[in-house]
Amino acid sequence: MQKDGILSGIRVIDCGTYIAAPASTTVMSDFGAEVFKIERPDGGDLWRLFPHLPGTPKSELNYAWVLTGRNKKSVALDLGSPEGYEALIRLVKTADVFVTNYQAQLLAKFRLTWDDLHAVNQRLIFAHLTGYGDSGDDADLPAFDALAYWARSGLMTSVTGRDGTPSGPRPGIGDHPTAMAMFGAIMLGLYERERTGRGSKVGTSLMASGAWAHSCDLQARMLGATFPQPRGPHPINPLSAGYVTRDAKVFLLIQLDPEHEFPRLCKMFGAPELATDSMFATDASRTEHAAELFAILQSQFESKDLADWRKAFKEYDIKWSLLPALDDVVSDPQMRAAGAFVELDYPGHGTIQTINSPVFVAGTEKRKPEAAPELGANTREVLRTLGYDDNAIDKMIKQRIAAD
Repeated sequence: MQKDGILSGIRVIDCGTYIAAPASTTVMSDFGAEVFKIERPDGGDLWRLFPHLPGTPKSELNYAWVLTGRNKKSVALDLGSPEGYEALIRLVKTADVFVTNYQAQLLAKFRLTWDDLHAVNQRLIFAHLTGYGDSGDDADLPAFDALAYWARSGLMTSVTGRDGTPSGPRPGIGDHPTAMAMFGAIMLGLYERERTGRGSKVGTSLMASGAWAHSCDLQARMLGATFPQPRGPHPINPLSAGYVTRDAKVFLLIQLDPEHEFPRLCKMFGAPELATDSMFATDASRTEHAAELFAILQSQFESKDLADWRKAFKEYDIKWSLLPALDDVVSDPQMRAAGAFVELDYPGHGTIQTINSPVFVAGTEKRKPEAAPELGANTREVLRTLGYDDNAIDKMIKQRIAAD
């Protein structure tokens, strides 16, 4: 048994923030990769701040960082300075993988695009996780999983009843994310074979994948965190809540860095003084006066149509997402721009749409989707390639050993 890990000797730069991209390097570190976590000197990764937000579990240890920061080496660099950038470039020259979820405009600003880094290390794997894809009008919008994965995909509205009570799970809601875990396990197996010449048994489970998806709350509970309890019909944290516009559109607002984001929200409303009001100036005061703040925000949002707010959100850099119905999701042009939907020629039905797998490699085209075969459609041709003649195949089919 290999004790030092399948990915031992692999050097990974985690130049991301919050969860999705950094969590992938956490997985790599679990298999022995050496992971360098690049953080800003002033405060580090914003994910470190998550447990301090209103409405989140509280514990002695920072469960968010315990979970996603494990096994890593923190390297604090100011990438906006020539010296910090040069230090990172030196590290890039020694690395195998560079992982980031920075928006395209930030990658350009810090000279960390694929072209920039490929020029200094042609063996580098450049892994870029985005909220909404690489092209389309919304490609460079800031995003969290609550916005792009949970809300924009339609999952949120599909699993919540109209009265707000839990509904039944939707088909495949855990199967498809688990399939991606399985994909990763298979790739690890292939990589190990490349290094050792030996095959290996790899796998995952729905339970383990579900625990990984639920890991923030589970980690908090493991560390004895106390969870906030609802105190009324209003949300515990009005800055991470759903609102209704004048034209009855529902959207989700997310502000995980309220010190900087809440003032912008208040300025957008034309009420900058709200951000410094003693009732709303701090996390603690906003929690204490959550009902009042929620009422103020809802009254503002219901004063205009979503189209008006959409423009204002973009102007003031407010993180949000529509809570769409399924019809809205399947007609969303950003889904196509992001490559999430793909066309398929289906016999007897013309061209239909299907859901693309969410992994893309620049310079490589995916296979054009083909219709699923009928039962046994390829039995004969495959058996022939294995050396069976038609008589033997007919016999197998007659005995129901095979079917065509």
